[in-house]
Amino acid sequence: MIKVEPPLAIEECEAEALFGLETGGPEPVRSALGMTATRLGGAVVLAVRNDPTDYWSKALGFGRTEPVTAELIAEVCAFYRAAGTRRATLQLAPSVIPEDWAEICEREGLTTTSSWAKLVAPVEEVVARADDDERRPADEIRVEPVEPGDLYRWAALMLNVFGMPEEHFAEMFAASAAEPHCHPFAVWLDDEMVGTAMMYQHGEIGQMFGGAVAEHARNRGGQTELLAARARLAADLGCHLLVAETGAETEGEHNSSLHNMLNLGFQVAYERPNWVWSSAE
Repeated sequence: MIKVEPPLAIEECEAEALFGLETGGPEPVRSALGMTATRLGGAVVLAVRNDPTDYWSKALGFGRTEPVTAELIAEVCAFYRAAGTRRATLQLAPSVIPEDWAEICEREGLTTTSSWAKLVAPVEEVVARADDDERRPADEIRVEPVEPGDLYRWAALMLNVFGMPEEHFAEMFAASAAEPHCHPFAVWLDDEMVGTAMMYQHGEIGQMFGGAVAEHARNRGGQTELLAARARLAADLGCHLLVAETGAETEGEHNSSLHNMLNLGFQVAYERPNWVWSSAE
């Protein structure tokens, strides 16, 4: 197992990246989405009332400034209730879950669904493996940083590949991706943008997210090249650790994103269940 910062440092990077991504858009867009955000007990709590996918309402980064308690979780759920949120996901590292978690879940109506794998890797390990990898991308594939004029196109593609609506979200994410600590990359197939990814710098940690390749352009090495390009940039910026997350595999499943990262030197630090709060409860 790679020796890395404690889970709270890993969680902080993802939490701050998501907070910036969702709150960095223009005010009219945030209003149209019913987007509100707060910080409670060290966690970032994000509500997007008009999200038809119910994906972007999330609370994460727990345990950084105070322990997780029944009172804190009640406050988080009250925030979602007041915001008019239908459904929200609470993401807690296993190390911060209190002994009375089962009772808290029953009281607040939290249920567990899927789990995410949190992965970490030393930057130099990923760069070295990428440089030594004999499996090169197809000749017509190239990965480049996204130019400012292509940010909306980049955001729309990411959303479309993940099956999410473009309206409002593409404008919000394009604006967020223009911030100094955000580094968006795109995969090009000849002259067509076919893949997206982001590296968010948080101190000496590079948070990887947004990796998506259109179906017709897969199996050409684009996703691995996106990982490699972001790792090289992280090294240039002085980062020493990369952090990522993807769906944890269950029996009979194969997550290509997970295996692409494992092949480049990432290791699973821990698995983190998704706890769902619903206004119906």
